[in-house]
Parts: sequence; C-alpha cells; structure tokens
Amino acid sequence: MRKEHFGKIINISSIGGKVALPFGGWYHASKFALEALSDCLRNEVEQFGIDVVVIEPGGVKTEWGQIAVDNLIKTSGDSPLYGPLAKKLANMLASIEEKVPEPIVIVELVKKAIAAKKPKTRYVGGYMAKLALFMRKILPDRAFDKVMLSQIK
Repeated sequence: MRKEHFGKIINISSIGGKVALPFGGWYHASKFALEALSDCLRNEVEQFGIDVVVIEPGGVKTEWGQIAVDNLIKTSGDSPLYGPLAKKLANMLASIEEKVPEPIVIVELVKKAIAAKKPKTRYVGGYMAKLALFMRKILPDRAFDKVMLSQIK
C-alpha cells in the first residue's frame, strides 16, 4: 500500500468501543483499544495515501449475543451481589434480539467505505448504534450511565 500510495485498512470494532455496559469490561476494553489503534494508525499512514476506516456495529443478528448472555449468566447469574443485575441485563439483551437487523447492514457499510474515494473515518450501523453514540457524545458520564442502566432495570 505504501509503494502504491493507496490503500484502505478497515477495522471492525463496535459501538462497544465507545459505550460500555456492565459485565463487559473485557469486551469493551478490546474495542476501546481497537478504536485508539485505528486513530493512531490513521494518522501514521495518511502520509502514504492509506485510509484507515473503523466500522462500528451496534446490535446485529449473530450468535455473539446468545454466547454473551449464556456466559454472563454462567459467570455472574448466581452471584448474590451481581446476579440480579446480570439477569436483568441478560433479559434486556434477549428482548431486543428480534429487533436487531441482519449482518448485511454491516456488509453495506464496508462496501460503502471501500467504494468511497475519501472514506469517512467511521461508519456506524445496526440496532441503536447511532442513538447510543449520539447520547454518549452529548450527555455527561453520570447522566449517560443513568440512561443506560435505566434500560436494564
């Protein structure tokens, strides 16, 4: 890519790289890191004509959701301290499963980024992605936390 002075690097992250839910620290940490890595890389390789694009999916129909819920209940569901919140979060995640779109919405974002002569640095899609990121941007941390937790309880 450097030799050709052209190229695109597309990293698939998640809105979980900007919005963190309880019990997902391990996941969110990896996505926050991918966001930072992409920002650094974009600034490093821009001089070579290389674009770095981040795709930030929200909810999308994949097996990941059920795997996350199963592991949440397995690790925290019986805890006297964390069990009640873990079960509420699992129920909330299960209740939105029928509302999330098929993965094709993310495929379309990738295609858009590839086709763009000057791509955006980030593309967002999937269930609640744009709304969640907008709220994250405009609300103070504690207000955002309160809104997010109110959806779980």
